[in-house]
Amino acid sequence: MGKSELIDKNGKRLYLTLEERARFYEAAKKSSREVRTFCHTLHITGCRITEALEITVDRIDMQQETITFRSLKKRNKTHFREVPVPSDYLDSLNMVHQITDYQVQRKHHKLWHWSRATAWRKVKQVMEEAGIDTRLPHATPKGLRHGFGIAAILSGMPVNELQKALGHADLKTTSIYLNAQGKEKRALYTQMWGS
Repeated sequence: MGKSELIDKNGKRLYLTLEERARFYEAAKKSSREVRTFCHTLHITGCRITEALEITVDRIDMQQETITFRSLKKRNKTHFREVPVPSDYLDSLNMVHQITDYQVQRKHHKLWHWSRATAWRKVKQVMEEAGIDTRLPHATPKGLRHGFGIAAILSGMPVNELQKALGHADLKTTSIYLNAQGKEKRALYTQMWGS
């Protein structure tokens, strides 16, 4: 199995479906405030778990409604990308993490002070609460990221814009999201059919 595939060697999908993503989002609403904002950040932006853990208050632009991520896996190059986010999500982020207060004070602290392993466990717990079988290969933070890619394609986002949002260096990596399976594949055809 290559790094950029959506199906494992046993034919199991490696992404959350649209329904699973929706259940994950709703389950996160019932979690503690910090867990909720973290899970919603992964859901809304498609960022990698480590990229989310690096977010500092100065990388959140309340006026432009964007979060700036340092893209990982860029072969030792420092590269940043801005990802637009919904205003209601920013309001929640601000209430929980006091973004504007810290920005006025010119403080640059991280929103979450967890290790990657702790963050991973918290995401898996929310998946369990969402009724997603965490023994399956798609029930991971990466599966959530892949689910974001599929959802973006199904919504009509151009592949080159998705490439920017996900921080991929190569468009070939992003094009894997055109390889949806099951209901998601049917949804792509339904868009073409106009029904």
